[in-house]
Amino acid sequence: MQLNSSRGGTVSHIDPSRPAPVLQLAGVSRVHGRGAAEVNALRGVDLTVHAGEFVAVMGPSGSGKSTLLTLAGGLDLPSEGQVLVEGVALGGLGKGKLADLRRRSVGYVFQDYNLIPALTAAENIALPRELDGVSGRTARREALAALEELGIGELADRFPDDMSGGQQQRVAIARALIGERRLVLADEPTGALDSATGDAVLAVLRARCDAGAAAMMVTHEASHASWADRVIHLRDGAVASESVGRRSGGCPAAVHRPNHLDGAAR
Repeated sequence: MQLNSSRGGTVSHIDPSRPAPVLQLAGVSRVHGRGAAEVNALRGVDLTVHAGEFVAVMGPSGSGKSTLLTLAGGLDLPSEGQVLVEGVALGGLGKGKLADLRRRSVGYVFQDYNLIPALTAAENIALPRELDGVSGRTARREALAALEELGIGELADRFPDDMSGGQQQRVAIARALIGERRLVLADEPTGALDSATGDAVLAVLRARCDAGAAAMMVTHEASHASWADRVIHLRDGAVASESVGRRSGGCPAAVHRPNHLDGAAR
């Protein structure tokens, strides 16, 4: 099946015989700037993440990891190719519908947390649910449950400025997990955490995938990537290789195959 790319041309990497993955990138490239200042952040990336699958993304600085996550979450659009979440092409949505899809289907953990300073931890977490029309009481109950799941229930009524960096990071993760988020995207989610707390957070993400969500995580730590079903290695904006995570076993639909950099870069 051919799909129109977001900025001209077509891509033809979608197999209609298989169930739609939670996330699919088909022939995705992202170019910043023009002429001598042009930077190819991503080059022709094909990637699928199915329900129940936990994918880790690794690579050196500047390899395109954060760009990949930004495009997957609909925070930016590709220069070429398509990004689909649960079969919906993000490039074909208006701003309002795109914001609705991100809020309801995608949980995003930012490196800088993006918590609202004037809201408590529970209020920060509950806000997306209230925007979806959930009652304030129900949203708070869900927020408190998410905080407990991350082991920080005592932070419910504390403001971000009164928390450590690690505490803010766990609140941000709780916000990404609240509700029925089908796709969780995490950019270095354990960067401000000690090893024991980091493993506890990864166990929560792993459990969400085992319960049917899909997750993609950027990390520099091989030990953290070992929680994943697949590890995608980026280099110079292209998929250099794929490998199986040491704790694989979440998604039978996942295909583990090596890629060569010279074939992936296009």
